[in-house]
Amino acid sequence: MPSKSPRCPLCGKPRDPAFKPFCSRGCRDRDLLRWFGEDYRVPAQQAPDGTADDDRFDDG
Repeated sequence: MPSKSPRCPLCGKPRDPAFKPFCSRGCRDRDLLRWFGEDYRVPAQQAPDGTADDDRFDDG
C-alpha cells in the first residue's frame, strides 16, 4: 500500500519542503499568527485567585 504524501496541517494541500510542514508561506504565517494571538493553548488548572500552584512561594 503506498503511503500518502504529507499534507499541510492548515489547508490539506501537499507540503512544500521550503515551508515544511506547511504548503506555502501564507499557511506558515497564518500558523504563526495563531500562536501570537494565543489561539493555541495548553489547559492548566488554576486556583480561584488566578495563580497557578507553581506561583506560590509559601510553605503551606
